[in-house]
Amino acid sequence: MNIFASVALAAASVTVAGAAQAAIPVYGFLVKHTYPHDPQAFTQGLFFRDGQLYETTGRKGTSSLRKVDLKTGKVMQKKDLADEYFGEGSTAVGDTIVGLTWQSNVGFLFDAKTFALKGRFNYKGEGWGLASDAHHVYMSDGSAEIRVLDPKTLDEERRITVTAEGKPIARLNELEVVDGQIFANVWGTDVIARIDPDSGNVVGWIDLTGLLPAGQRGTPDPDAVLNGIAYEPRQHRLYVTGKLWPKLFEIELVPIEKR
Repeated sequence: MNIFASVALAAASVTVAGAAQAAIPVYGFLVKHTYPHDPQAFTQGLFFRDGQLYETTGRKGTSSLRKVDLKTGKVMQKKDLADEYFGEGSTAVGDTIVGLTWQSNVGFLFDAKTFALKGRFNYKGEGWGLASDAHHVYMSDGSAEIRVLDPKTLDEERRITVTAEGKPIARLNELEVVDGQIFANVWGTDVIARIDPDSGNVVGWIDLTGLLPAGQRGTPDPDAVLNGIAYEPRQHRLYVTGKLWPKLFEIELVPIEKR
């Protein structure tokens, strides 16, 4: 199954047509560095704040907010969520870390330094991924839509429908803003979509097939899939990992030449 068929399957059988294959650039990768990653971490959110790596993990009973040492993978600081919550995506907004839960319709606000709970907010539907830039917070819910939230109130302002050549691409999961584009894991695949936040158009596909073969993904868990994108803007470095993966990778994107 090629990259486009794989995306189509994950996006509720949406077919990416041959014309789209020709029009939308595809990127492969070079691994620049490999780092240890907690193989028990069910990665839901991954981001940098002031050069420091943070991560949120999921599943009831193991959901947490973590400050992680990049080079060693060691958890330097941790805040566990109550067992009733299934943690999801996260992002930094000023001196606050915002985190979602999957089906509890509630998000949490943590102090970025102490991890103390500062507040909570509510939303309708499921919570999947979060990302932010200087102006907006972006939230995915497992559909083909990305919600645009006000960074001060976290109220929903509008929605972006993500399409490839006019066809919706669903199961958008963990998000990251990279040089003005939204990068989104397509859940269940080794594919990341590069999205124009103004139009919702997919302007590139990142094919990470082979980054970590299935046999090396630690535990024999069907959910041990690619999920987790972090961009360090000061050094322009891109990092990816997966749920329950024992490794985290710094990668460089390489255009794949059309044949």
